[in-house]
Amino acid sequence: MSTPLFRTLIAEDMQTVDRVIRTRLHSDVVLIRQVAEYIITAGGKRLRPVLTLLSGKALGYEGEHLYELAAMIEFIHTATLLHDDVVDESDMRRGRETANALFGNAASVLVGDFLYTRAFQMMVTTNNMQILQVMAEATNIIAEGEVLQLLNIGNTELSEQDYLQVIQYKTAKLFEASARVGALIAQGSEAQIKALSDYGMYLGTAFQIIDDVLDYSGDADTIGKSLGDDLAEGKATLPLIYTMRQGPAAAADVVRQALENASRDRFHDVLAAVQSCGALDYAKNEAIKAAEQAIAAIADLPDTPVKQALVELARLSVDRNA
Repeated sequence: MSTPLFRTLIAEDMQTVDRVIRTRLHSDVVLIRQVAEYIITAGGKRLRPVLTLLSGKALGYEGEHLYELAAMIEFIHTATLLHDDVVDESDMRRGRETANALFGNAASVLVGDFLYTRAFQMMVTTNNMQILQVMAEATNIIAEGEVLQLLNIGNTELSEQDYLQVIQYKTAKLFEASARVGALIAQGSEAQIKALSDYGMYLGTAFQIIDDVLDYSGDADTIGKSLGDDLAEGKATLPLIYTMRQGPAAAADVVRQALENASRDRFHDVLAAVQSCGALDYAKNEAIKAAEQAIAAIADLPDTPVKQALVELARLSVDRNA
């Protein structure tokens, strides 16, 4: 399988970002270094820093600040993962033990705080107040999304619109911010900044919907976590919402009972229910629509290989198995 264009275009840039990450991870506190190093080196797609790099380059920017911002975005994302895994009581991520399973909840939360605050130190180096404003708003909205998701645990009345609000706050907002800071540091026009920000929001929405589909259709080894995690946590994701609203009464009842009990015990019954009414296909089609909206958002950007890479990235975000 050939390497995607978006990877080849910025391969050297990502190596630079990795060096910045390593430098900025330094702390005199050994435990901070251990936990941060463990989670940062766990692999992952690094899509958010990729998005920052591509957004800046789409507008012709090649300055050093782009690497600092891309690394900063990865720190914010990593901090949210550390906190998420504690809240969700997760023990597997990316095919290995979570940091909280290995180092304990207290260490994970506190190192997550360290990464958040280090990220804001990094933002200051750009001397750009707009970037600080964007990231302050984004981190606040992400926190609201986490609380919204917590409030909706076991909620069988959750609407599709409510679900979209949660994922746009919790996931897509950081994608949007990743693209926006790249456009801001490149000093793009208002129209260009909005185009790339909208692209990020739609891309993040598509990405999260597919993640939720994979929880019922993926392979545990490939996606790096146990199937049915969302069900075990009582999360009403789009495939389940569709089944409860559009599926046969028997299928809807199976999903409702499983969500109310927040248990993986009935995973195979729930899987049969979502498959029987086409819920996975429906959810994937909604993700494809969001990806196409992302592509449409950047239609007026200059036609360059970077723009082609952004188009490719949007399509690959829905055509994946992990």
